[in-house]
Amino acid sequence: ESREVFEARMDVLRATRIAAGDRVADVGAGTGLYTRLFAEAVGKSGWVHAVEISPAFLQHIQRTHVEAGLDNVTAVLGRVDSIGLPPESVDLVFLCDTYHHLEAVEPMLASIRRALAEGGRLVVIDFERIPGESREWVLDHVRAGKTDTRAEIEAAGFAFLEEIEIPAFAENYFITFTKKAGP
Repeated sequence: ESREVFEARMDVLRATRIAAGDRVADVGAGTGLYTRLFAEAVGKSGWVHAVEISPAFLQHIQRTHVEAGLDNVTAVLGRVDSIGLPPESVDLVFLCDTYHHLEAVEPMLASIRRALAEGGRLVVIDFERIPGESREWVLDHVRAGKTDTRAEIEAAGFAFLEEIEIPAFAENYFITFTKKAGP
């Protein structure tokens, strides 16, 4: 995660509106920064799936969460085209500085949509990509800006809910969606 995403983690947690009992998928969980926060927020009645394509990150997440006594976390080995979760198994899918890494956007979004329960939400936090404004490494590294990202997600069967302003975010945005009814 970027420094500002780390520094704003408690504001981000509040903005997700995660509650006790929720089932959350932290997609692209990395070292598990948000996985741990989510596991504490959902409590013993909830569950967090830390989805990663890196076995090394998954081993780290598993070890650190066991050491922390958090037994409501499952480490899930995802694929470039799937988060690997059953249909309607989560209330929230969270991608933080992950969307720009997606290689198979359409099948991945279809997998996310399938995994979301009715009324579930998708949260995407990623880098602003604005030619002439964003830093060069962002322009070189991030394939799609917020407008294109939103369009891709809406085309995959999601309805835009809102953009949430996080005061500490200078280079990132926070947008939320819900799954549209139907197949």
